[in-house]
Amino acid sequence: MSLTLKSGFSFDYDNLYGEGKVTEADLKSYAEDLKKAHEAMKVMREKGFIKAHLSKDGEPEKVLFSQLPYIEEGHLNSPKSLAHLKELTDHVKGNVDAVVSLGIGGSFLGNKVLFDVHCGAFWNAMSDEERKGFPKIYFSGNNIDPRSTGDLIHHLESQAEIVKTHKNRKYKVLLLVISKSGGTLDTMSNFMVIYDQLKKCDQIEVEVVAVTDPNEQKPTLLKKLAMEKGWPTYSVPDGVGGRFTIFCEVGLTMAACIGMDIEQFLAGARDMDEACKNDDIWQNPAMLNAALKFAAAEKHGRDIEVMMPYGDYLKSVSEWYIQLLAESLGKQFDKDGKEVCYGRTPLVAVGTTDMHSQTQQHQEGKLNKVVQFIKVAKWDKDLVIPNVFPEAQKLADISGVTMGEALEVARQSNEDALSSNQRFNACFTLPELTPYHLGELLYMLAMSVAYEGELSNVDAFNQPGVEAYKRIMGPKLQALKASK
Repeated sequence: MSLTLKSGFSFDYDNLYGEGKVTEADLKSYAEDLKKAHEAMKVMREKGFIKAHLSKDGEPEKVLFSQLPYIEEGHLNSPKSLAHLKELTDHVKGNVDAVVSLGIGGSFLGNKVLFDVHCGAFWNAMSDEERKGFPKIYFSGNNIDPRSTGDLIHHLESQAEIVKTHKNRKYKVLLLVISKSGGTLDTMSNFMVIYDQLKKCDQIEVEVVAVTDPNEQKPTLLKKLAMEKGWPTYSVPDGVGGRFTIFCEVGLTMAACIGMDIEQFLAGARDMDEACKNDDIWQNPAMLNAALKFAAAEKHGRDIEVMMPYGDYLKSVSEWYIQLLAESLGKQFDKDGKEVCYGRTPLVAVGTTDMHSQTQQHQEGKLNKVVQFIKVAKWDKDLVIPNVFPEAQKLADISGVTMGEALEVARQSNEDALSSNQRFNACFTLPELTPYHLGELLYMLAMSVAYEGELSNVDAFNQPGVEAYKRIMGPKLQALKASK
């Protein structure tokens, strides 16, 4: 059983629904709740309103992520904002040697997804021509690690020496610093260290682009710095939590720096949103996904979700999903103030890698997991496994097929083995690994947690648990500084 859209995107739920799995009766028991959840999604789209949602300051706050796929005047993504992103593309192409993206949470995880899928692991080792003039990309600000930060600075200084020797010019580095407030410890500490060190290097020309709160009347710390120093700015908009920002300028600035097709990425999200407006659960991918996972957890105790894409460059999709699921649904209290301690635990896995590390647990461990596969139906550049050693029969037996075909056989074998032992699993299929289909997948997952928030009666758009450690950390840092 599967739900397949016109684009070819499909959700195969045959091993998650039916006898011995989530049943028709399970879903029927949620019929009224699903209707209410779907109505709540309509209100969210039209008015940006979600029942009982408040900002971290306890004030009413709109939820606007469902607006992002639509490029319209007055929207967060508008013709004007896309033109502004095009300015960034035009600036970095052929002019900037390296971009250091500084962000944490969604400001790192989402941007890493776009980089991995579009660029791959060897982007920085390619020639300028192979990268079509786009800069090398580095990530920082996602941990307060003195060794890795120092290594990055040393690497950039070494690159600058090479450019000086071979091209007799300065090495141009753009620091893309992403923080709504400008007070994010992890990001801003790395930014200040890197900015200070690179400015001291005579062979490096440093510029900064700030992605932050756009409010100029009451500017945040980073916005004020940008205004004073004349740094170009892009927006971290109100109403879009960090885990959803891959669809706004937070993620799209990265897309602009690598030459990714932003309009196709948003088009995929937009077409998925249109599919998710269907009130028929069997035609609405996000509602169906949410209902099946919710029922699997609540009715069958499957409260761990293993996100297992088949493909190395999709691992970051799984890592992005970890934040989306954990922050959206891991809540101690429901919307009525009742203690519920709700949420599924998300886990990262990659096929075939983790078939050799985690699958023993998936196959024979506790019956508390749903394994969610992601597969790519057609790879852009597939490779045939050659019969290099015909005298070795075991090796000859695996030759003559493509690596993509072998990868899918491995996934199917994992799927069949899990299903044979009462292990719930499902599969999302992308026809090809393109910006359009990536946009479909990520948006569907984002909309799924919105639906599940309504089903579970928790606020899928706040993160009070994150604020708890921040309140403790601030005074500790002040005490540390005072003790020096």
